[in-house]
Amino acid sequence: MNKQKLFDRFIEIMGNFAQIRAVAALRDGFIMTTPFTICGSIFLLIANLPIPGYGDFMASIFGSDWTAALNAVAGGTFNVLALIVVLAITYKFVANEGCDAIMAAILALSTFLILMPPTLTTANGEIVGDIIPKTWAGANGVITAIIVAFFVSHVFCYCEKNHIGIKMPGAVPQGVARAFTALVPGMIFFTAAAVCYGICYYVGATTVPELIFKVIQTPLQGLSDTLAGGSIIVGLQGILFWAGIHGPNVVGGVVGPLLIANSLDNQHLIDMGMSLINNPQAKIITCQINDVFVKSGGCGLTLGLLLAGIFTVKSQQLKSLLRMAFVPGLFNINEPLIFGLPIVFNPYLLVPFVLVPLIAMFVTYFSIVLGFMAPFSAVQVPWTTPPIIAGFLLNGWQGAVVQIINLAIATVIYFPFLRAQDKAFLKEEQEQMEMENEGNDEKK
Repeated sequence: MNKQKLFDRFIEIMGNFAQIRAVAALRDGFIMTTPFTICGSIFLLIANLPIPGYGDFMASIFGSDWTAALNAVAGGTFNVLALIVVLAITYKFVANEGCDAIMAAILALSTFLILMPPTLTTANGEIVGDIIPKTWAGANGVITAIIVAFFVSHVFCYCEKNHIGIKMPGAVPQGVARAFTALVPGMIFFTAAAVCYGICYYVGATTVPELIFKVIQTPLQGLSDTLAGGSIIVGLQGILFWAGIHGPNVVGGVVGPLLIANSLDNQHLIDMGMSLINNPQAKIITCQINDVFVKSGGCGLTLGLLLAGIFTVKSQQLKSLLRMAFVPGLFNINEPLIFGLPIVFNPYLLVPFVLVPLIAMFVTYFSIVLGFMAPFSAVQVPWTTPPIIAGFLLNGWQGAVVQIINLAIATVIYFPFLRAQDKAFLKEEQEQMEMENEGNDEKK
């Protein structure tokens, strides 16, 4: 079997996987988050434009707390993403089954809220109750939201299709009858959530979202300044993000301090008058490699995907999305692609989304090992600094060249996978158009 047939076979398998109703519900549910992520990205970009003196200029006009209103928008979009996801996925799944989607979505939201931590500990150690912590209502709680959405969707559809519920007389209005029908599945969901909450609370003194977070973090311990360690960090970020978990947040919570410590050790060498180039004492895997060189355009080096789309896409869905996502992508904000395309649980883009950052890690690592580029000191640039500019600011023209090489490789690798995704979207659009034309002909 030649490479083309092997690739076509892989795409066929992934295409069949994408047609599974659970996967379709995930895809459609995440697409529903697009307005939130795009709007949030715009306000976040305005608050963090990497222009020298921009922050001071805005502060001189609007005051030192001028970003508060802009960050509030991000807080009301990105930081409640799990709440949006549990509603959207449940709604899509149940609607596709022909059941009462809005009732199921509301029940799923309530079930998810039952599982969340009921208190928040402030920096001063004060415990605040009766709150919805955005830490778990945002990206860190997405995997829990997906589990809840699937559980509620399956049970709700089973109960409704098998008429398991309180049946009201025919004279009762349909809306009231539907509400009573939802009582039985609602009791199932809330009881299950209460049991899970109780087990986690009394046995482990934790909650379900926190437990999932801890379980994912455990195997990430012990990462060090090695190519293998860097590859694990980068690979897990991509895999987790593809699976709906904010990979950089999860992985960064464990290894972030280690990577920052590595850059501080390098700064100490500079302060002692030593050069970092070809210095065996210098650390190679630092926060700058991960934040600037591996994640150009966002996690997955998705700026390469956007550049590949310029030469590839024909479907209206992809054209519109890539057009809207391009400017945020230049400033390393790729949530519109992650949750809008979506890349999350998208079988077409799993391989490049994980492979591209790994190759970028290898290119950057060996650029430092071979002495082309110096290891990084404590100097960092704002995370919204566009690629190439960021590389130049950190490591001169050599840094810019390495970023260009990484982007070129990313564009080439993303190209065939994005083309396959575009063909799938184009086929859907053509089928939809044919159905609309048939409907118009019948009306005539």
